[in-house]
Amino acid sequence: MRKSFLALLPYLKPRFFWYLAGLACLLVTNAGQLLIPQWIKHAVNQLQAGLPQGPALESILWGLGITSIFIALGRVGWRFFLSGSSRRIEAELRRDLFEHLTKLPPSFYARYRVGDLMARATNDLDAVRMAIGFALVAFTDAIFLSGSILVILFLQNPLLALIIVSPLPVITVLILALGGRVGKLFQAVQEAYSHLSTFVQEHLSGNRVIKAFVLESKKDAQFLESNQRYKDANMRLVRLWGFFFPLISALSGISVLLLLYFGGLAVLHHQLSLGEFTASLSYLTMLIWPLMGAGMVVNLIQRGAASLKRIVEILSVEPEILAPPQALPSPHRFDLSLRKLSFAYSKESPEVLQDIDLEIPQGTFLGILGRVGSGKSSLIFLLPRLWDPPEGTVFLDGRDVRDYGLAALRSCFSLVPQTTFLFSESIKDNLAFAAPEADEAFLRRMADVSTISRDFDSFSQGWDTLVGERGVTLSGGQKQRLALSRALAARSPVLILDDALSAVDVETEEKIISHLREERKGTTNIIISHRVATLRRCDSIIVLDEGKIVQRGTHAGLMAQEGIYREIARLQHTEEIS
Repeated sequence: MRKSFLALLPYLKPRFFWYLAGLACLLVTNAGQLLIPQWIKHAVNQLQAGLPQGPALESILWGLGITSIFIALGRVGWRFFLSGSSRRIEAELRRDLFEHLTKLPPSFYARYRVGDLMARATNDLDAVRMAIGFALVAFTDAIFLSGSILVILFLQNPLLALIIVSPLPVITVLILALGGRVGKLFQAVQEAYSHLSTFVQEHLSGNRVIKAFVLESKKDAQFLESNQRYKDANMRLVRLWGFFFPLISALSGISVLLLLYFGGLAVLHHQLSLGEFTASLSYLTMLIWPLMGAGMVVNLIQRGAASLKRIVEILSVEPEILAPPQALPSPHRFDLSLRKLSFAYSKESPEVLQDIDLEIPQGTFLGILGRVGSGKSSLIFLLPRLWDPPEGTVFLDGRDVRDYGLAALRSCFSLVPQTTFLFSESIKDNLAFAAPEADEAFLRRMADVSTISRDFDSFSQGWDTLVGERGVTLSGGQKQRLALSRALAARSPVLILDDALSAVDVETEEKIISHLREERKGTTNIIISHRVATLRRCDSIIVLDEGKIVQRGTHAGLMAQEGIYREIARLQHTEEIS
């Protein structure tokens, strides 16, 4: 637990004086609460004596009023400083967690599910906030209020105090005994919540697939099962606290009964004034909250530690792809060079690329053809270091891509992947995603290049139409063309299309390639496609097979030699004829 909370020190140190101010306000509040029974004691004694002795009732009322004002100001103060600090730390932690997640490689997301990460960024952070905010309040009340009340009671009447507080040590024993159990139960709750979040996120995203296979009933049953596990985990925790808090109330009630009996006898025998008895009853009632607060401290700290452990687990994952300390700025030219490039996704997995040698001068239109699993996507993901290439294998402007800053390097590339992702915004907002300052005329021109502009009139609100989550309201071809326009709007020196026109008909694809040749003159363009018709207008073409370049040349040259390229071209030509 201690190791987990040490991770919060960088967030707590800048707010050290805020916490001090909050604790000071909390102590003022508690001191005021301790004074209230004393004013009541004087008032009762005055009334019992017929008002001739002691401070005047007016002075007592003034004292009560001023004390109440200090309590109110102190309460506002500790909520502002303590609760405010915990809220700000929660916000900073969430910001840092999000920024860290954006730096982690694809291999990380193969191990962690989105729903689980969402649970850590929401439910777990709430628990951490409570541990560094309200738990501190409960702990201070438990120490200061309970300690002060016990001192006052023993100073007033030691024997009576000993009698009435005798049931209370049982509470301390229970707190110590149940603390570890609470932490384990809460961790089980958080894990069940993560599983439930993951299930919901995946199945809402895959709603169309579920409907297509008529699996709604089965998935509903699986959801109920996951929901039941979450409920059961919560109920195990609730049962524990459902036993603990009533027991505290019962023990406190026994203390009150003891005071009523023995304190009443002391009043009757004139060993205790009525005012002192009333004050003792007030103090004993006040003592219930600090004792319950002590139990809440254990609960909140255990919850916070379990949640912080899950957050630290993510923050401690080191990004695999880092820029060097003395990173190069953006290059002046954009010639790409691959030298003896071999690559495997892990030490245990086989190489997906082997001995790739390739020169891509600036201004080149390069086509890449290959069967499924030949390494096409792996090759282009290495260029902007979405996956990290081995040192000395991939060069940009004559320098190893590993020598550039990540932002400087990746700003040189615009990638349209096979799987199109659109944001739940309007068509215009998706177009302007990489170029938020671009004017409308430029964005419309980029829409013309991909031909998506011709579909604007068919949308209910033109290019202000919301596309839905992941572009659910658009067809596959519309999503691909919109993603292409978004990449073009970035005006990056290198454009990569990873089979990004597979859902577009041949005629439209011809127009897009023609527009690209015109719009992208002087820039580097890499087009991966399974269609020979798409690649035939490229300046040069390479053919990959089992991670190796097996053919290279122009369309005419490749058609003149035996190999995969001509074989695929003939098959596609036959399909078109038939």
